[in-house]
Amino acid sequence: MLKLAFYGKGGIGKSTTVSNIALACAEKNLKVVQIGCDPKADSTSLLLRGGRVEPVLELLRKGGAFSLDDISCTGDGGVICVESGGPAPGVGCAGRGIIAALETLEKKGAFKAWNPDIVLYDVLGDVVCGGFSMPMRNGFADWVYILTSGENMAIHAAANIAMAVGNFSSRGYAKLGGFILNKRNVKNELSKVQELAEDFNSAITGTLEWSPLVQESEELKQCLLTAFPNSPEAEAYRRLADEILNQVQKEK
Repeated sequence: MLKLAFYGKGGIGKSTTVSNIALACAEKNLKVVQIGCDPKADSTSLLLRGGRVEPVLELLRKGGAFSLDDISCTGDGGVICVESGGPAPGVGCAGRGIIAALETLEKKGAFKAWNPDIVLYDVLGDVVCGGFSMPMRNGFADWVYILTSGENMAIHAAANIAMAVGNFSSRGYAKLGGFILNKRNVKNELSKVQELAEDFNSAITGTLEWSPLVQESEELKQCLLTAFPNSPEAEAYRRLADEILNQVQKEK
């Protein structure tokens, strides 16, 4: 079982990217689980065509018994969709919610029951503390990929995430797989992200060009691979999935 965590600044396109990678992997007949680790609980909405899976934290707050079927839904491509959820606004700690959700999945034997080939964690990356760092430690993820554009705030967040990965990898936790450039067409974008990657002895794993088709597919409440499967943009997501799978295979 391969476990990958995707981090990046809020709004950088993580959920869109992760969902399309999930579908690209499913096209290879891999069994995929996508776990949204964001209090908004919207990571898997495109895979569910605008639908919603009840977040783990909501069920924990309600109390009582619940099953794996209660905290998961099957989306496009057969991808199993899970959301950690978060506390009510202004009440509690979102990071603690992620910890509780992931620990609940372990206690219920989720991965043994589902037996996936690949698990994708979609993690809010504006902060890398407490529960937000949970997927990159304690063996939850094997590799971390960081999404960024050439915008200064995105690069700043990506650098902070990379530093956190470095601190954890020295303890035998997840390693930095690389950076994914999700272009915003700002000045010197490629060179800025290349410099960022070099600062952490890493590289750009893949580049996604800005495209209005991404927004169009989101308006249709679908992943781009579902809405426009034969488009160049869909092929770009497939190439990115291939690059990631090939890279981690070589490192085994």
